[in-house]
Amino acid sequence: MDGDLGACAAVLAEVHTHSGYPHHWPEESARWLTPDGLSAAWVAEADGAVLGHAALCGREVSRLYVSPRARGRGLGARLLAAVETEAAVRGLRLVLEVKTSDASAVALYERRGWVRCGTERQVWGEGEAAEEVAVHRYEAPSVRREAGA
Repeated sequence: MDGDLGACAAVLAEVHTHSGYPHHWPEESARWLTPDGLSAAWVAEADGAVLGHAALCGREVSRLYVSPRARGRGLGARLLAAVETEAAVRGLRLVLEVKTSDASAVALYERRGWVRCGTERQVWGEGEAAEEVAVHRYEAPSVRREAGA
């Protein structure tokens, strides 16, 4: 992924402008894409262009996004399937959190059989930038499904 880090950050900037993900733009996007605890990462590409990214941090799905220009092609489902496959190999039951307002992500997880375990309000940011955000918590289905499902 190292060679694609700059391209991943560029796509992340597109996603942030289009969809507001990540909620707060990171000071160092490359560092944000490679957080502490990173276990594995995947990049979706087509014709040499980066179109999406997903990461596994412990048992948490993290940094999953797809370029606005590439949505509707099943890339999010394929990235999620790659994370699910790796988790199965490692014997992990995946979890993730998503803003309640991110309807397309919520739809993806629920289509793939993820189970909503709860909804809570979390404080994101510090000081005057702190704000409450509503977040759904999900757990992966007990049986991994294929990318097209």
